[in-house]
Parts: sequence; C-alpha cells; structure tokens
Amino acid sequence: MSFSMPIYSAPNLEKPYYASVPDVQWATCDMNGVAPAGFHSTSMHPEYFKVDGRWRLVRDIMMDDVVRMAPHGELEVVPQRNLHVGDLVALGRREHGEDGILVWSRGFETDGESSGDQFSFRQGRSRETSYARDYDRLTGLLAYERETGGNVLWVMGPAFTFDADARRSMQRMVEKGYVQGVMGGNALATHDLEAAVLHTALGQDIYTQESMPGGHYNHIDIINEVRRSGSIGRFVKDHDVRDGIMYALVKRGVPFVLAGSIRDDGPLPEVIGDAYEAQDEMCVLIRKATTIICMATMLHSIATGNLAASYCVGADGVVRPKFLYAVDATEFAVNKLRDRGSLSATTIVTNARDFIGNVARGVGAL
Repeated sequence: MSFSMPIYSAPNLEKPYYASVPDVQWATCDMNGVAPAGFHSTSMHPEYFKVDGRWRLVRDIMMDDVVRMAPHGELEVVPQRNLHVGDLVALGRREHGEDGILVWSRGFETDGESSGDQFSFRQGRSRETSYARDYDRLTGLLAYERETGGNVLWVMGPAFTFDADARRSMQRMVEKGYVQGVMGGNALATHDLEAAVLHTALGQDIYTQESMPGGHYNHIDIINEVRRSGSIGRFVKDHDVRDGIMYALVKRGVPFVLAGSIRDDGPLPEVIGDAYEAQDEMCVLIRKATTIICMATMLHSIATGNLAASYCVGADGVVRPKFLYAVDATEFAVNKLRDRGSLSATTIVTNARDFIGNVARGVGAL
C-alpha cells in the first residue's frame, strides 16, 4: 500500500486577532528545580509562543514540562527538575493566544471516514477489531520512512524474546533497516542474549516452550557473563553471538536505551538504574523519532507516550506527524496509551509474535 504523508495545517497567525494579543510573559526562577508561579505547562501538540511580536513554534515538546528561554534565544522544553536560578520561564494558563501562547491541536485533523450514522457497531478498538488496513498503513509508513531517511523507534517488552519466530522477525527488521532505535528494559536484552547462547528464555526453549533442567539459572548466568564482559557489545564478541535482537542492534550500530526497574535481576551493564537519567536518555531517542511503535510493554509504552510529541519538525521546517502505535494483547494496555490526551496513537490488540510477523512479511523482511 502506498503511503501519503498528512499535510500539516498551520494556524493563520496573520489574522488580526493573533496580531493583537500580547507577547508571552516570562518570569525568573528563584530556586533550582522550581518554576515561577503561573508557569505554562506544555502539551504534546504544536505550541506557538509570541516573542517580540513574532509567533514561534516550539520544535521539541513534551507533555507536562515548562518552556525556558535559552541564552541564545531558543525556546527549550525542559522538566521542572532541570530549571536553575535565573532561568526565564514562560507564564500563561490560557492556550488560545490570550497569553501569547497558542496550543494548536488541529494541525492534522481530517474530515474522517465515517458514514455519518449516529449508531453503528464496533467503533472501539478491541481484539475483535479488523486490523487489516492498519497493517497496510503501517507497512506503507515503514517503507516511506526507510526510503526518506525517517527514524523508527521501537519500544519493546521481553515477549519478543520468548518466541523463536518473533525474535527472528525482529532481528530481520533491524537488519533490513526498519529500526533506528530500541527502548526496553533489562529483561528484553537479558532473555534475548539467553536465547542466543542457550536457546531458552527464562529457562524455557524458545521454540518448544519446554522447561530445561536447571533452566531457572540460565538468565542469571547470562547476566553474570555479560557483566564479566563489561558490555553487551563485548559479550556478543566474546561469545560469538550470531543471532537475535541485541546481536542485530550491535552489528548495525543501532542505539538502544534499557531503563531499569525495582525488580531487575543483575542488571546488565547498560541498564540505567536512575529513573530520571533513563528518562533523559529515552528523550534523546524519542526526539529523533518520526515513528514510534510500542509493543508488549505497558510500563515503557505509557512512559514513551508521555514523553513523545504528536509532531516533529524537519530540518527544512516542515511539520509532520510523529506516528505512534501501541500494540498489546489486552485492550486495557493500549487504551491507557490512547487515553494519554492525544488522538495520534493507533492501537492494535494482538500478541507480539503475530504482530511482528505480519509487519516483517508486509515490508518484505522475511
């Protein structure tokens, strides 16, 4: 299926109303990590700030942050914890221009494809939904991203390592150039490397699902050996790993962020235990991404949804959607992300193996 990028409809800032409203007001921080009273809290939508009589679009936005005027004049979106004494922070709680701030949520609105009926069946997204067209659109988007130099970020749970087919499909997606970044946790990398060396995940054969004798030691042994090597990349070389998701990422030099949790074993050397440091590193990949696909991890998917904008701005200044997909076996998990305050998330209710197999075949990676 051919893909057509939606055209951004910018607000008409030449209207007399927008010319008449005042510039945004600024206040100075008097305490590290604390915003001035009346600060503006950001959304995930395009936001314009009137500075010296000119409306300026914020490039990298994130929900529930503040806007700081950098010394060089750029508008920076930062969490409150990163504010310092003397920083200038934008003020204003009204979002239609009255305070020199315009939150523009209608940039990618369409007339929709509804029949117009007031009553119709199956308008929600559930395991009974037909996703054939969603798969066609996604594979068309992935082909477009690869052809145009886009950046596709995959947010993954360990379910991909528990099944031989899912793991192989994801490896092929990396090798074929459909992956520019991966985010996950300790378990994703641990069990993928366990599968590469021992053909098990949590001690179960990744094809037959048969529990191996003493298999409950397998992932702990793998973590220990990776720590001995000092890094995942070094472990791949030391143990001549030749398959799997982490192998493909290391081989192609694809960046990954592994955010730690309180229940981690080990963890692996690259796992970031500080939650705020992990958030900062996730933001680096999220801001580069033009499409984000979150699969089989409610924890990391919701975190990503809260950190991601609904749009991105190219080097040429063109505004386009930042596509967000949420995939999980339960409606609850995907709806949590869909309800984050944005209509930009496309949700698919299915298991990891079926999803990545369909996508990999759709783009010709298998």
